[in-house]
Amino acid sequence: MAQLLLEILTEEIPARMQVRAEADMQKLMMDQFTAAGVLPEAVRTFSGPRRLVLVADGLPARTADVKEERKGPRVGSADAAIQGFLKAAGIDSLDQARIVDDPKKGQFYVADSLKSGRETVEVIAAAVPAMIRAFPWPKSMRWGPNALSHSGETRWVRPIQRILCTFDGEIVPFDVDGIHSGNLTEGHRIMGRGPFAVRRFEDYEQALRTRGHVTLDREDRKATLLADARTLCQARNLELVEDEGLANEVAGLVECPVAILGDMGPSFLDLPPEVIRLSMRTHQKYFAVRDPDTGKLAPHFVTIANLKAKDGGAKIAAGNARVLSARLSDARHFWDLDRKLPLDAPERIEKLKALVFHEKLGSVWQKVERVAALAKELAPSVGADSDLAFRAAMLAKMDLVTEMVGEFPELQGVMGRYYALGLGEQTLVAD
Repeated sequence: MAQLLLEILTEEIPARMQVRAEADMQKLMMDQFTAAGVLPEAVRTFSGPRRLVLVADGLPARTADVKEERKGPRVGSADAAIQGFLKAAGIDSLDQARIVDDPKKGQFYVADSLKSGRETVEVIAAAVPAMIRAFPWPKSMRWGPNALSHSGETRWVRPIQRILCTFDGEIVPFDVDGIHSGNLTEGHRIMGRGPFAVRRFEDYEQALRTRGHVTLDREDRKATLLADARTLCQARNLELVEDEGLANEVAGLVECPVAILGDMGPSFLDLPPEVIRLSMRTHQKYFAVRDPDTGKLAPHFVTIANLKAKDGGAKIAAGNARVLSARLSDARHFWDLDRKLPLDAPERIEKLKALVFHEKLGSVWQKVERVAALAKELAPSVGADSDLAFRAAMLAKMDLVTEMVGEFPELQGVMGRYYALGLGEQTLVAD
């Protein structure tokens, strides 16, 4: 039994598409294998910012011979039908066929033939180009020499640079629009690009790890970046704010994760913590840090670099701190601007009246009025105060037209709570 090693090396694949791409790659290749009668013992897939990898173990050298039956005409049929059957079945006379008796249809001829198996290399050489051309990326781009003419080009998420494909240690020869398969891979762009010649997954993974400075497995990258981030924080008596979604995303952005602790201006801590965390997470992919004694955010952040800097990451930390400071300065501007008007200011109501909720249902403000009326009427049935329910409904959509929610839509409702507290509406929004 032999091993298939397949790597498609590309320009950067969006992090959000990588996990799904692994599953799609495995399904498409298994469909090709199944159709050809080749079933591997195990299939593994890997993905990262620059590569999709599939490893299939336990593949036979050839597909099995297949016995085929070709049903012919009834016994006693016209000579033309008999001759057509002999030609289609590839036999010289009816002596090479057998007669099968069907209780309903009577007797008819059947020709048996043995279809020889194919070399598995041939199956792979046809399957990989078919998989690439059928790949269901959510978004793809045309590229290649004929991309502008829309003829003969390849569609892929990003331009393909190399295709590594070996079976039992030997190259499987094929090409995809001018890109010829080979046994070369590349490592980290800066720390160990290569290329490196490999034969099987074991030396492929080792070459990437030791010479290429690439951690192939996504879960390994994630575990490394989280462990390093926690260690950095603990050394400064700080605590990492855990964020599973961000960790998953960052693991798809880096091949060589290196955690770096940076500093943030302490004056920004007077912003709502949700604003600080969202600025870090959404725009910069930073992890927030808290003081374990108070449970509040600390003036620091953790960024995950994609290389091991000679200065230990000092310049990277300083650069990222400047970018974060600019982001938070914008957030402070929105925060200060929003608080110049009360949440229920007439100007905000006019803006809600200008927002269309639905063509047939009117503006957002008309929706607010309907919801508020319903809330007031239904409140007594659940033991709630009618006036408070009405007031809460009237305020619920007001922050849609604030500057902060305009910049960070994810904070709709959250910012409304802060601005409502500024009105003295604690009883409406208390935890």
